[in-house]
Amino acid sequence: MTDDAPLLRNAAGSARDRDPAEPVEAMALEQAIAVNVRHHRTAAGLSVADMAQRLGLSKAMLSKIENAQTSCSLATLQRLATGLDVPVTSLVRGADEERQAVFTPAGQGPRIARHGTKEGHEYELLGALRGQHKRLESLMVTLTEDSQTYPLFQHPGTEFLHVLEGRMVYGHGRETYELGPGDSLQLDGEGAHGPVELKELPIRFLSVIAFPDASV
Repeated sequence: MTDDAPLLRNAAGSARDRDPAEPVEAMALEQAIAVNVRHHRTAAGLSVADMAQRLGLSKAMLSKIENAQTSCSLATLQRLATGLDVPVTSLVRGADEERQAVFTPAGQGPRIARHGTKEGHEYELLGALRGQHKRLESLMVTLTEDSQTYPLFQHPGTEFLHVLEGRMVYGHGRETYELGPGDSLQLDGEGAHGPVELKELPIRFLSVIAFPDASV
């Protein structure tokens, strides 16, 4: 990613100063409206300026709605639905859905078997989210004197590595990277990858894999 490349989170995320006493339900409703309005506007091929003009709203107001930075009145919600030619209910869809979170106390993640287990790689599962449009798996990987190099891992999706302890040379495709504490590597999981040289043991690194929707 180049320095001037926009971050996806900046384009699609939202944030605002909130009163700690504000009900969670109200926050969820604002977020649902923001996501649905943005979805229907982009599906219609309209810019924020075009949509604001169609609705008779200011561009700034529509931007705040799409970024969950303001609460919609019923009148504004009806105006949005009319302008987008959708039912009002489609703009609040998802507000009552449960959003997952996984908490794993330090050192209490289950040990699991992965492709590298037979090579002496230890995997502690820190958390995993499943469901529509998401499959995220977070692991703490530990390599010791019993571990073998194994640069042939392959899987669908994207993997992020962050080294906490030790040093290793990590391969991805035809490239190698020397990684130490604080170093990170993000890679396409379809490319053959894995540690090719264990330089300072023990090695501990965080592995976060974002699988595509269709993967099992």
